[in-house]
Amino acid sequence: MSMPDFGALRTDGLSARLQGLPTHEEVFARAVREGLSKPGQKELPSIYLYDEIGTALFETITLLPEYGLTRADERLLRRYAPTILEHLPPPVVVAELGSGSGGKTRWILEALARREPVVYYPIDMSPSALAKCQHTLSSLGSVSVVGLEKSYLDGLSEVAARRRMGETLLVLFLGSTVGNFDRAAAERFLCEIRQRLLPGDALMLGTDLEKLVSDLLQAYDDPAGVTAAFNLNLLARINRELGADFVLHNFAHEVRYDADERRIEMHLRSKQKQTVRVPAADFTCTLQTGETIWTEACHKYVVEEIPGMARRTGFVCEAQWVDGEWPFAENLWLARPSSTSTP
Repeated sequence: MSMPDFGALRTDGLSARLQGLPTHEEVFARAVREGLSKPGQKELPSIYLYDEIGTALFETITLLPEYGLTRADERLLRRYAPTILEHLPPPVVVAELGSGSGGKTRWILEALARREPVVYYPIDMSPSALAKCQHTLSSLGSVSVVGLEKSYLDGLSEVAARRRMGETLLVLFLGSTVGNFDRAAAERFLCEIRQRLLPGDALMLGTDLEKLVSDLLQAYDDPAGVTAAFNLNLLARINRELGADFVLHNFAHEVRYDADERRIEMHLRSKQKQTVRVPAADFTCTLQTGETIWTEACHKYVVEEIPGMARRTGFVCEAQWVDGEWPFAENLWLARPSSTSTP
């Protein structure tokens, strides 16, 4: 499964019409039509899992004992934030791709604010996530939060255009979001990030590491059923926003591990033969009993392969920190000089 295009436009109705651009609904409808029309394996872009309800469900998933990834991410940032910043000359501007609530990021911002005033740009497609981020970080002195409701690359381009001469740009891409990309697509996306940076700028990249398959399966199919609700909410969102008639109890949450690709896959399995209409996409699809819709891929890494990824995408891996409880790594990459570098 390829990751959705993070450069895809999200534009609200009136503004889009005035500019002659597609609206969010039109982009969403096209993605649904294209994904459910694919021969062989139907799929839906994982980015659409995160509407307001999906984001709230994911925040709950991060609290589950079976899902240790978010806690590992936060432990590393809390413990090593001052050390991370030793590698970055002031002044530093911080941009985060997919900020969520901003809870983990506060450790970096607090450490940086002890050294200098900070401007922090959370970049997220979800207005509710940006509002929650603003609220979570409102108590931090010397930190100015400027939310950008944009795609990752569009938002990063705007931050790069706003930077002042002499500022170091630190881009945060935390959690395991890079793992949602196929490995080749991940490197293409990391190259896109590099093209928006100057030599000496930094990328803090979170990567979930390989672990027991039994632990992975339980993390993505928890006994409480929260992840199942998160996955099924994607169909409910299509019903709400595109007028579709998915019957949720006709689908089951299913998790698989692909050993060759080293990834967890989330699917929605059809319990019976059924036909679904999506009026806003002018589309009807039929699913057979047992047929699945692939909704998310979560690739896992080993520490030793990450410096090579950095070199191939225009960075150097400056440092790595690995959690001892839940195998997870924070990787600090610095942008290497390049004749094609652009601000």
